[in-house]
Amino acid sequence: MKIEIRGAEKLSFREKQVVALKEMGKGTDEIAKTLKVSASTVATLYNRARSKGYEVVIVLPGDILGVFGGEDSDEE
Repeated sequence: MKIEIRGAEKLSFREKQVVALKEMGKGTDEIAKTLKVSASTVATLYNRARSKGYEVVIVLPGDILGVFGGEDSDEE
């Protein structure tokens, strides 16, 4: 899986970190611990990033979804 942040050039380094971790399903407390900042800082960074407007795109290879044939395919 690959995460692409469109509009990332608008975000600070820390905002990118928070957005990436949020999109990976991490909670605010976990992100705070990982980045060694407070939970309120994480919330501020995330809200600031959202206000700058970005779009997250998750790119999944087709074989993971089972839509491009292969040995496990049900197609004949």
